[in-house]
Amino acid sequence: MDLHAFLRSRRSVRRFKPEAIPDPTVERIIATAACAPSAHNRQPWRFCVVRSAEAKSRLADAMAVDFRRDLVRDSLPVEDVERRVETSRSRINTSPLVIVMCMDTSEMDVYPDVRRQDAERIMAIQSTAAAGVQLLLAAEAEGLAGVWTCGPLFAPDAVRQALGLEPAWEPQAMFFIGQAGKEPQIKDSKPLETVVRWL
Repeated sequence: MDLHAFLRSRRSVRRFKPEAIPDPTVERIIATAACAPSAHNRQPWRFCVVRSAEAKSRLADAMAVDFRRDLVRDSLPVEDVERRVETSRSRINTSPLVIVMCMDTSEMDVYPDVRRQDAERIMAIQSTAAAGVQLLLAAEAEGLAGVWTCGPLFAPDAVRQALGLEPAWEPQAMFFIGQAGKEPQIKDSKPLETVVRWL
């Protein structure tokens, strides 16, 4: 397949077949993700591979507490709250592979002023996100499907505690990866003329 066609073919998938992903495949995916560009080449990304049913359940239960609390604060009907919480728990528990991507800023530059320090943090976030994009493309290259979710941003302490993460690891995203259980829906991209400015 033409490389551009491959890069454009990736779609988000949320339902997977139950088959496990072999460790060598997972290692290749993460090794490719870790080749992403990063500010100052500090490589602030960190990956927690969650495979066991026990670890998935612990993560799902911990995140559900924060998710339910936030939905209740949003004044959603009880039935909607429980349905959405259960959907979240089910996605974690039924995904063959869950990878929690974190950011460690301990090796980034330190500045005495807030403006540059804020910019440095944004650079770390952008670098970590770049690794996330490569992770999804690497999974696609292995014939797998995946989806990027941002739930850990809303429950960082719960994620950190459930997985026993180091204090410096800031949860940023969670990827569900496996063999696609259904053909993903093709969504339209915005026309280039609406997102590009030529000077």
